[in-house]
Amino acid sequence: MSLYSMLEKPIIFGVKGLNFSQVLVALGFRLFLAKVFFLSGLTKIKTWSSTLDLFAYEYAVPLISSVLAAYMATAAELILPVMLVLGLGSRFAAAGLFILNAVAAISYPDISPAGINDHYFWAAMLLVLVCYGPGKASVDYFIARKVNAPL
Repeated sequence: MSLYSMLEKPIIFGVKGLNFSQVLVALGFRLFLAKVFFLSGLTKIKTWSSTLDLFAYEYAVPLISSVLAAYMATAAELILPVMLVLGLGSRFAAAGLFILNAVAAISYPDISPAGINDHYFWAAMLLVLVCYGPGKASVDYFIARKVNAPL
Protein backbone atom coordinates (compact mmCIF):
# COMPACT_ATOMS: atom_id res chain seq x y z
CA MET A 1 0.00 0.00 0.00
CA SER A 2 1.45 3.34 -1.06
CA LEU A 3 1.68 6.43 1.12
CA TYR A 4 -0.77 8.18 -1.24
CA SER A 5 -3.44 5.53 -0.87
CA MET A 6 -3.05 5.59 2.93
CA LEU A 7 -3.43 9.38 3.11
CA GLU A 8 -6.03 9.89 0.37
CA LYS A 9 -9.18 9.29 2.44
CA PRO A 10 -8.08 11.30 5.52
CA ILE A 11 -7.04 14.20 3.29
CA ILE A 12 -10.34 14.15 1.39
CA PHE A 13 -12.22 13.97 4.70
CA GLY A 14 -10.19 16.91 6.03
CA VAL A 15 -10.82 19.01 2.94
CA LYS A 16 -14.55 18.30 3.10
CA GLY A 17 -14.53 19.31 6.77
CA LEU A 18 -12.75 22.56 5.94
CA ASN A 19 -15.21 23.26 3.13
CA PHE A 20 -18.10 22.74 5.55
CA SER A 21 -16.41 25.00 8.10
CA GLN A 22 -16.54 27.83 5.54
CA VAL A 23 -20.32 27.84 5.92
CA LEU A 24 -20.06 28.06 9.70
CA VAL A 25 -17.32 30.71 9.70
CA ALA A 26 -19.20 32.96 7.27
CA LEU A 27 -22.43 32.55 9.23
CA GLY A 28 -20.62 33.19 12.51
CA PHE A 29 -19.01 36.35 11.13
CA ARG A 30 -22.36 37.58 9.81
CA LEU A 31 -24.19 36.96 13.08
CA PHE A 32 -21.44 38.42 15.27
CA LEU A 33 -21.06 41.58 13.20
CA ALA A 34 -24.82 42.03 12.89
CA LYS A 35 -25.14 41.96 16.68
CA VAL A 36 -22.33 44.50 17.19
CA PHE A 37 -23.67 47.03 14.70
CA PHE A 38 -27.39 46.51 15.34
CA LEU A 39 -26.99 47.04 19.09
CA SER A 40 -25.06 50.23 18.35
CA GLY A 41 -27.93 51.41 16.15
CA LEU A 42 -30.46 50.62 18.88
CA THR A 43 -28.41 52.64 21.35
CA LYS A 44 -28.41 55.57 18.95
CA ILE A 45 -32.20 55.63 18.54
CA LYS A 46 -32.79 55.02 22.23
CA THR A 47 -30.97 58.23 23.12
CA TRP A 48 -31.48 60.23 19.94
CA SER A 49 -30.78 63.66 21.42
CA SER A 50 -27.51 62.37 22.84
CA THR A 51 -26.69 60.83 19.47
CA LEU A 52 -27.21 64.18 17.74
CA ASP A 53 -25.02 65.87 20.36
CA LEU A 54 -22.27 63.27 19.91
CA PHE A 55 -22.28 63.71 16.16
CA ALA A 56 -22.28 67.50 16.54
CA TYR A 57 -19.55 67.81 19.18
CA GLU A 58 -17.54 64.59 19.51
CA TYR A 59 -17.38 62.89 16.12
CA ALA A 60 -15.58 64.81 13.43
CA VAL A 61 -17.35 63.25 10.43
CA PRO A 62 -15.89 64.86 7.30
CA LEU A 63 -17.79 66.32 4.35
CA ILE A 64 -21.40 66.09 5.62
CA SER A 65 -23.42 67.72 8.37
CA SER A 66 -23.50 66.11 11.78
CA VAL A 67 -27.29 65.60 11.61
CA LEU A 68 -27.07 63.86 8.24
CA ALA A 69 -24.17 61.73 9.53
CA ALA A 70 -26.23 60.71 12.57
CA TYR A 71 -29.20 59.68 10.43
CA MET A 72 -27.03 57.82 7.92
CA ALA A 73 -25.01 55.96 10.55
CA THR A 74 -28.11 54.98 12.50
CA ALA A 75 -29.95 53.80 9.39
CA ALA A 76 -26.92 51.79 8.29
CA GLU A 77 -26.55 50.21 11.74
CA LEU A 78 -30.20 49.16 11.76
CA ILE A 79 -30.67 48.02 8.14
CA LEU A 80 -27.35 46.50 7.06
CA PRO A 81 -27.06 44.05 9.99
CA VAL A 82 -30.51 42.65 9.17
CA MET A 83 -29.32 42.09 5.62
CA LEU A 84 -26.23 40.31 6.98
CA VAL A 85 -28.28 38.00 9.19
CA LEU A 86 -30.49 37.04 6.25
CA GLY A 87 -27.56 36.81 3.90
CA LEU A 88 -29.40 39.10 1.48
CA GLY A 89 -27.22 41.58 -0.37
CA SER A 90 -24.50 40.43 1.98
CA ARG A 91 -21.51 41.81 0.14
CA PHE A 92 -23.20 45.19 -0.21
CA ALA A 93 -24.13 45.15 3.50
CA ALA A 94 -20.63 44.12 4.56
CA ALA A 95 -19.08 46.81 2.34
CA GLY A 96 -21.42 49.44 3.80
CA LEU A 97 -20.57 48.40 7.36
CA PHE A 98 -16.87 48.37 6.46
CA ILE A 99 -17.11 52.01 5.33
CA LEU A 100 -19.17 52.94 8.41
CA ASN A 101 -16.62 51.21 10.63
CA ALA A 102 -13.71 53.03 8.97
CA VAL A 103 -15.41 56.42 9.23
CA ALA A 104 -16.23 55.75 12.89
CA ALA A 105 -12.63 54.82 13.68
CA ILE A 106 -11.29 57.89 11.87
CA SER A 107 -13.90 60.37 13.10
CA TYR A 108 -13.64 59.76 16.82
CA PRO A 109 -10.39 61.34 18.02
CA ASP A 110 -10.51 59.97 21.58
CA ILE A 111 -10.84 56.30 20.68
CA SER A 112 -8.86 54.03 22.98
CA PRO A 113 -6.27 51.52 21.75
CA ALA A 114 -8.68 48.70 22.68
CA GLY A 115 -11.43 50.45 20.73
CA ILE A 116 -9.27 50.81 17.64
CA ASN A 117 -8.37 47.12 17.90
CA ASP A 118 -12.09 46.27 17.89
CA HIS A 119 -12.51 48.33 14.73
CA TYR A 120 -9.58 46.51 13.08
CA PHE A 121 -11.06 43.15 14.07
CA TRP A 122 -14.48 44.05 12.68
CA ALA A 123 -12.89 45.43 9.50
CA ALA A 124 -11.03 42.16 8.91
CA MET A 125 -14.23 40.13 9.36
CA LEU A 126 -16.17 42.46 7.07
CA LEU A 127 -13.48 42.23 4.38
CA VAL A 128 -13.71 38.43 4.49
CA LEU A 129 -17.45 38.71 3.81
CA VAL A 130 -16.95 41.26 1.03
CA CYS A 131 -14.25 39.19 -0.68
CA TYR A 132 -15.55 35.65 -0.15
CA GLY A 133 -19.28 36.20 0.17
CA PRO A 134 -21.83 35.13 2.76
CA GLY A 135 -21.48 31.38 2.33
CA LYS A 136 -24.05 28.71 1.58
CA ALA A 137 -26.25 29.55 4.58
CA SER A 138 -27.59 32.71 2.95
CA VAL A 139 -30.43 33.95 0.80
CA ASP A 140 -27.79 35.20 -1.65
CA TYR A 141 -26.56 31.64 -2.17
CA PHE A 142 -30.05 30.31 -2.93
CA ILE A 143 -30.80 33.19 -5.31
CA ALA A 144 -27.48 32.66 -7.10
CA ARG A 145 -28.22 28.94 -7.49
CA LYS A 146 -31.74 29.66 -8.75
CA VAL A 147 -30.58 32.05 -11.47
CA ASN A 148 -27.36 30.11 -12.13
CA ALA A 149 -25.11 33.04 -11.22
CA PRO A 150 -21.84 33.09 -9.30
CA LEU A 151 -22.01 34.09 -5.66
